[in-house]
Amino acid sequence: MVLKVKKGDTVRVLSGKDRGKEGKVMGTLPKEGKVVVEGLNMVTCHVKPRRQDETGGIISREAAMPACKVQVVCPKCGKATRVAYKIEDNKKFRVCKHCGAAL
Repeated sequence: MVLKVKKGDTVRVLSGKDRGKEGKVMGTLPKEGKVVVEGLNMVTCHVKPRRQDETGGIISREAAMPACKVQVVCPKCGKATRVAYKIEDNKKFRVCKHCGAAL
């Protein structure tokens, strides 16, 4: 699966419990078609201490969410947009569908 969202992009969530919120992409899972967004889709994990000096407990962390549920936010116009591609001088780059600015 080809993801149009890359690490470091600012994205807006389209559906689910975090709908309308924005965050930065921390990582992508292309084989699964998922992304991990900073501060969104938080889940609680029960952590067992692995070493003697480590503490266990309940922590909250980001879980992966489907990439189809997020859209890239254009830095120029500020809208959530689909990603288009342009080829100039044998270089392919991503552009905003609304204003045509490079992403």
